[in-house]
Amino acid sequence: MSRPGLHRLIRHHGARRKAVLLSVLGTSVVAGIVATMMPLLASDDLSIRAAADTTATVVTQDGDNAAKTTLATCPARCDGNPRGGRDAVIQFAVTTVPATAVNVRATLRVHSWRTAAATVTAHASPVDARAARPAPAAPGPALATVNVVKPGFNEWDVSKLVTGNGSWTVSLAQTGLETRVYWAAAENRDPELRPRLLITYDIGTRPSPVATSPAVAPPSPSGSPSAPPRPSPTTGPARPTPSATPSPPVGSGRCGEVSAKLVPSCGAWWGMYSPTSAADGWDHGGAVTEVEAQVGRRFDIVHRYHDFSNTGSNGAFPDVYERQQMREGRLLFFAWESRIFSSGKVLTWADIYSGRHDATIDAVAGRIRDTGVPVFMGFDHEPEDEPAKGSDAEFVRAWRHVHDRFAAAGAANAVWVWTMMGWSGHYNRYAGLYPGDRYVDWVAYDPYNFHVCNGSTVWKSPSTTVGGFYRWLDEHGIGAGKPRMLAEFGTNFNSADPAAKQRWFEEFPAALKAHPKIKAAIYFNSAGMTTTTGNCNMTMNHDASALAGFARAGQDSYLRQPTGGSR
Repeated sequence: MSRPGLHRLIRHHGARRKAVLLSVLGTSVVAGIVATMMPLLASDDLSIRAAADTTATVVTQDGDNAAKTTLATCPARCDGNPRGGRDAVIQFAVTTVPATAVNVRATLRVHSWRTAAATVTAHASPVDARAARPAPAAPGPALATVNVVKPGFNEWDVSKLVTGNGSWTVSLAQTGLETRVYWAAAENRDPELRPRLLITYDIGTRPSPVATSPAVAPPSPSGSPSAPPRPSPTTGPARPTPSATPSPPVGSGRCGEVSAKLVPSCGAWWGMYSPTSAADGWDHGGAVTEVEAQVGRRFDIVHRYHDFSNTGSNGAFPDVYERQQMREGRLLFFAWESRIFSSGKVLTWADIYSGRHDATIDAVAGRIRDTGVPVFMGFDHEPEDEPAKGSDAEFVRAWRHVHDRFAAAGAANAVWVWTMMGWSGHYNRYAGLYPGDRYVDWVAYDPYNFHVCNGSTVWKSPSTTVGGFYRWLDEHGIGAGKPRMLAEFGTNFNSADPAAKQRWFEEFPAALKAHPKIKAAIYFNSAGMTTTTGNCNMTMNHDASALAGFARAGQDSYLRQPTGGSR
């Protein structure tokens, strides 16, 4: 980071997160009766990068097209050359569509930089997309056509070709304009512009001869007291008191208890990350209480990002604002980044586990220990997006080193939160990034409904947004038995449907209830998550209707714990 006080370096990720809507369907079934097959209302999207691409051509000067940053299309007569035809050929390797997927739909998205009065048709292709300069070949049947090329991503429905897992090659053939149209290739320096295949599908369940019991919905905490006034610096302590034993199971009727690892016995914590700036005097306390005043309640969790400088409010945490927030009953979540915000310096994970920064680790551990209350602690959230810091194995080694230094310092009140992006493109890495059950107390991820903020046209419901990685964790047993947290979540608005964002927030508590392992949800209320435009604003209070929907969500009894600071 180049400015002090900002939480971290934020990148604009593309369609990076897979999300699935899972509905919890509970019915009483008599023993011995075979359940009938019932497809879930599940929708998933996979954004798959091209495995290879090239421009098929017989024009000698085109050279090695498999290594260029652009692809080209042109009809046979092109720029005055009667043999200048070019086809863009793109290959995708699809491997992550589940065996239970039904209604598979596939959209090819390829980026162009200009408007062109050209007709471009997608075909199944026999051409080798890895070849340096293959000749155009007779295409397969037409899959879809774009009648006018537009700046940005152009889309073709290739569902007739892409029916599930496999290797799929598509060629783009141009007519109607006898000059080249250029497209971003898989080697383009901007990864956001590279070709991608967007796959969506539904999930079907298989018949089961096993009888099931009725599903028991988690009870909501009783009572919904009126919202408190804006917190005052003189407010006395009102911390949750952790019990010595794990929380009672959901459905036990014993709501209002909190475990030693900060797991509420039913419902979920409601949290907020709210940034500040130099213009506001870096008032991190005011940034939170201002939003609390808008939504009419206090947040259970305040999320802050800190660095390894061990100085100022960036590094010498907990700072004065956080200590005040703890006194007022809020839980603190410290996301600790191995970098220096003010200079932008990045520390490697080898720097961490080598012991080079042990003095800083020990100083922070001592301050955390001295708070005397449980706090959420994370180290390098979203490590899969930090290639400069080292390998996945080095991240695990660094995490364990930090954890062990805290233990040696007596900071047993640190509750460790492992936070991933949760993007399907990294599913093959998460097992290797997991430090182990002994080192992790909560499993967290960062789902977003970016909508057009990342060039997509997909509007994800709350359940779709949070469901994909949730299901993947269930299927692969990573962090089995651990509570889950949305360490960051957010949604864009829909310019075509002004009420969509308000509805999204109002539907969010139901999404949490359908995913009961999620025991905390923290909104990332920063305009810096993406480039804010007329069609993109991820803040929850960017207009009155969005704010009203968010405030209503926060009043749901599922998110109003009868302990802690949210009353």
